[in-house]
Amino acid sequence: MSHHDHHQSFWTRYIFSQDHKVIAIQYTVTALFIGLVGLVLSWLMRLQLGFPGEFRFLNPGSYYQILTQHGMIMIVYLLTAILLGGFGNYLIPLMIGARDMAFPFLNMLSYWVYLLSVIVLVAAFFVPGGPTGAGWTLYPPLSALPNAAPGSGWGIKLMLVSLVIFIASATMGGLNYVTTVLQCRTKGMTLMRMPLSVWGIFIGAAMALLAFPALFVGGVMLLLDNLLGTSFFIPAVTLFGQQLPREGGNPLLFQHLFWYFGHPEVYVVILPAMGIASELIATHSRKPIFGYKAMVIAMAAIAVIGFLVWAHHMFVSGMNPYFGFFFAVSTLIIAIPSAVKVYNWLLTLWRGKIQFNTPMLFGIGWISTFIIGGLTGLPLGNVIADVPLHDTYFVVGHFHLVMGVAALMAIFGGIYHWFPKVTGRMFNETLGKLHFWVTFVGAYMIFFPMFLLGILGVPRRYFDFEALQYLPTQTAGLNIVITIAALIVGAAQVVFLVNLIWSAVRGRRAESNPWHATTLEWQTPTTPPPHGNWGAETPTVYRWAYDYSVPGAERDFIPQNVPATPTVPAGTARTV
Repeated sequence: MSHHDHHQSFWTRYIFSQDHKVIAIQYTVTALFIGLVGLVLSWLMRLQLGFPGEFRFLNPGSYYQILTQHGMIMIVYLLTAILLGGFGNYLIPLMIGARDMAFPFLNMLSYWVYLLSVIVLVAAFFVPGGPTGAGWTLYPPLSALPNAAPGSGWGIKLMLVSLVIFIASATMGGLNYVTTVLQCRTKGMTLMRMPLSVWGIFIGAAMALLAFPALFVGGVMLLLDNLLGTSFFIPAVTLFGQQLPREGGNPLLFQHLFWYFGHPEVYVVILPAMGIASELIATHSRKPIFGYKAMVIAMAAIAVIGFLVWAHHMFVSGMNPYFGFFFAVSTLIIAIPSAVKVYNWLLTLWRGKIQFNTPMLFGIGWISTFIIGGLTGLPLGNVIADVPLHDTYFVVGHFHLVMGVAALMAIFGGIYHWFPKVTGRMFNETLGKLHFWVTFVGAYMIFFPMFLLGILGVPRRYFDFEALQYLPTQTAGLNIVITIAALIVGAAQVVFLVNLIWSAVRGRRAESNPWHATTLEWQTPTTPPPHGNWGAETPTVYRWAYDYSVPGAERDFIPQNVPATPTVPAGTARTV
C-alpha cells in the first residue's frame, strides 16, 4: 500500500477519487452505459427501416427523436468520453512515468461534470414532448422554432445544456492531458520516446481544446434563440402565411460553427484510436513500429489540416465554387498523412511474429475498417460526387465505418490489451474472439450494403421509403439484411460485457506483463498499480517505446526503463 492510500475512506478512494486510474474506470463505465443506450436506439431505427409499419410504437416523430439521440450519444458521449476520459486518464501518467495527472482535483471534477451532462441528456427522455428530434446536427431553423420538430420544448433545451456542460468537462480534461504530457514526464522520457498512444491522445486533446469552443458558442446562441427569442440563426420566416416576429439571423452560420467543431471532432476520436492501434500492432507482432517519426508527423499534419476541411460537409448548402475547390483539395490532402499511417501499420506487420490473440484481431480489424471507411470518403470529398451522394445512405456507410466501427475496433482492442493491467486478471480468450468475429463480420454486413443503397439513391434520415417509386424492390431486402445483422452485432456486445465483468471477478490471475510489452505501464511494481503508480521512485527511461526483436538481445522485448549495456543493446527507431 502506498502512502497515498492512508486515511482514505471508501468515498475518497472509489467515488470522489483523485486517482487517475479510478477516474479512468469511472469514465469508461459511464461511457459504456450511455453507449448501450445508443445501441438500443439504433436497434429501434433498424426495426422500422427493416420492417416498416410493423412496430406501432415507432412513428415519424419518435423515429427522428431516436435518430438525434443516437447520433449525439455515440459521437460525443461514448467515443469522445471513452477515448480521452477513459484511455487518456489511465494511460498518460503510466506511460510517461508520472505519479498522476498534473491537476488531480480538476481531473475528478471533469468526470463529475461529464456525468452531469449524461444525466441532463438522459433526462430529455422523461420530459413532456420527449427529446429533440431536430437531427443530430441540430440545424436551425428546425431546432430553433417552436413545434418545428418533435421535442422542440424541453427536449432541445436539455440537449443544448447537456452539450455545454460536456464541453466544460472536456475543456477541464483536455487542459489536464496536455499539461501532464508537457510537464510531468519522468526522467529520460523525451517527447520522441513517448508511445504513439500518448501522442494520439495528446494531439486529440489539443484539437478538442481548439474545436469545442465553436460548438460551445453555437450551442449557447441556439439556446438563446430557443429561450429568449433572439435571432442568431433565424432568418425572416413565413409560417402558414404569417411572418414570424424574428428575422436577420443566418442558419448557415450555425452550420459553419457546428462543422468547425464537427470535423476536428472526427480526429479527436480517430487520433487516440490510431495511437491505441499502433500499440496493439507493434506489441502483438513483436516488431518495432515502422516509421515512428513519420507516424508522429502524420498525426500532427492530420490535426492541422483537420481544421481546414470543415465545409466539405456543406457542399450542398451552396457556396462559392472557389471555396468548394479549396475544401475539396484540403479534404483530399488530409488523406496523405492517413495513408502514411496505414502503410506504416502494414509494414510493421510485414514479416512479424503475429500473435492472433483478441487484442491483435481488433488491431487488424481497425486497419481494415479504417481503410474501407477512408477510401469511401474520397468521392465524398469531391464536390461533383458529393452532391448526388450527400443525402443518401452512402454517407451513412462511410461515416459509420471510418469513425464508428474503426474507432470501436481500437477501443475494444485497447480494453482487452490493458484489461490485465487494470484488473490484475486475464479475460476469456474464446469469448473475446467470438466477440471480435461477430462484430467485425457483422459490421461489414451492416454498412457495406449501405454503399449500394446510396448509389441506388436511397435517401438517409427517411422514416419510410414506400412513397419513393424510383427505388428498386431489392432495397427492401437489403434493409432486412442490415437490420438482422445489426441485431446480431448488438447482441454480441453482451458477450463482451459478460466477459469483462466475469473476468474482472473470476478470471485467472495475470502476470505483471503478460504481453511482454516494452512501455512503462507494464513495468509498475504491482499489478494493478497503486495510487501513485511507482512506489518510492519514478522510473528512468533509456530508450524509445518499441524495442521489439532487437538483434543480439536475450528476449524479444526490452522495456523502456532498461539501460543500454553491452549485453542489452539499444534498438533503433525506423524513421522511413
